[in-house]
Amino acid sequence: MRIVSLLPAATEWICVFGAGGQLVGRSHECDYPESVQDVPVVTAPTYASDGDSAAIDDAVQGQLQDGLSLYDVDLERLRALEPDLIVTQDQCEVCAVSLPELEAQLGEWTGGGPEVVSMQPQTLKEVLDEALRLARATETLDAAMTAIANLETGLHVLREQIGVDRATNPQSLPSVACVEWLEPLMVAGHWMPDVVEMAGGRPVLGTAGKPTAPVEWDALREADPDALALMPCGFTIDETRRDVHYLTDRPGWEALSAVEDQRVALLDGNAYFNRPGPRLYRAIEVLASVLHPNALCPEPPVAAWERQWLHASTPTPA
Repeated sequence: MRIVSLLPAATEWICVFGAGGQLVGRSHECDYPESVQDVPVVTAPTYASDGDSAAIDDAVQGQLQDGLSLYDVDLERLRALEPDLIVTQDQCEVCAVSLPELEAQLGEWTGGGPEVVSMQPQTLKEVLDEALRLARATETLDAAMTAIANLETGLHVLREQIGVDRATNPQSLPSVACVEWLEPLMVAGHWMPDVVEMAGGRPVLGTAGKPTAPVEWDALREADPDALALMPCGFTIDETRRDVHYLTDRPGWEALSAVEDQRVALLDGNAYFNRPGPRLYRAIEVLASVLHPNALCPEPPVAAWERQWLHASTPTPA
């Protein structure tokens, strides 16, 4: 089977399921695992994606308001790859090539076109459901069941270590706000509230199964979460650190409980939290180490570049 993946999370699942060798094309954002770097790229962004939080948002909104696509698909190269299967998404216009856009472009092909699988998980459970659907399409269901079972076993062990189970009173857990964009301020929805709960936290502001949405600064101040997890979509730690002034410059920042208690974490959103792929399990592990640093025996190996603390307005290494 010849597979083209236009969704980073799908690319990761395909590789975990042992079908990475069947990838003949990928999107420009499919950068993990390292083995996919030699796979031909068939997409490119049509907006300036190298600015800060405010500049990127302005560029994206400008494209969308003008009715323009956020991505170009190299149809000539795509056709030359002769894919049997193309994987994309129908969830977020900003995250990857959308299903309607792809279908419109594939409509120009003559003869029998490739099968198209569109992933659109909204919750952590749906992430697994969609992964299994992808496994069926790639004929890797047995490998997928084994891989997911191993991930679930690791999650069970982690939750035992942090002392959280179904009987745990949610109100006894630290409240957490997951910031998925800095300017404008947005708090993560979709699967992230589920990730917080699996990591032994109590999500605030964001709602599981609902899209990430803008929130007013005063709403965050009123919620006053015990911990702040900063994981802007598509950003590395360095990019988040560069833009964190959008939060630290706001009135009342230093009075937030999370800031006073030094429980503000800069996390690698692009690698672990923003993609509905297998590394969400790693995201749960990383977040659990932030929320329960003394409960893990031993603590998961979390590198300094994955987690950093902010106290007041000064970033310092973990």
